[in-house]
Amino acid sequence: MKRHQLRQLIAEGESASVEFKRRFTSPEKIAKELCAFANTHGGYILFGVDDDGSIVGVESEKEEIERVRHAAEFYVEPPLAITVEVVEIEWKDVVVVHVAASTERPHRVVEASKGQHRRGIVYVRSRAESVQASREMVRLMREQHPDAAPLRLYIGDREKRLFAYLEKHGRITVAEFARLVNISRRRALQLLVRLVRAQVLVLHTDAPTNYFTLVDDVSSDRH
Repeated sequence: MKRHQLRQLIAEGESASVEFKRRFTSPEKIAKELCAFANTHGGYILFGVDDDGSIVGVESEKEEIERVRHAAEFYVEPPLAITVEVVEIEWKDVVVVHVAASTERPHRVVEASKGQHRRGIVYVRSRAESVQASREMVRLMREQHPDAAPLRLYIGDREKRLFAYLEKHGRITVAEFARLVNISRRRALQLLVRLVRAQVLVLHTDAPTNYFTLVDDVSSDRH
């Protein structure tokens, strides 16, 4: 990354694709950020940059890089391949970690417990934060995995009632769909995710409860 590119990233502030870190904290916390970017659209973690965008630099870029790579390899499942470089700016070293959007998602944070590792939580990037992924998001990631079963789409009575509901109300949650067609939440989620994979529906995560809209629905923010 060129110096002017790094300046531009810092000037734009933290976002869905950029996270500032004054220094390395713990492998679990860094793994959380790595997971979130990999599970979403990818992004950058800038070590040596404070929350307000001021450049403080890192004391030892080699140690910082080693710690980040260790977190990506041993605290993320499946492990992540990341790109790390050091960019000098204002006579200080900033460690730039690039995490690409992964085709192996969902990635989970693996936490250490009494000398052993246990499977942790799936995180995604939402605005400028890394947050725990909803059940809907995790299911969608699994369905979109390259090794997932081929998509089979059938439009029956349940799907037709769903489309009619969306035409009238604009959005629907898993619980609402389950009640609408009198099926379990698990089955409702399965059907909704399948329609997202078929690019018929869109999953929205910008509210306390995830919801679905039709792909061409421009009024999904109403209510």
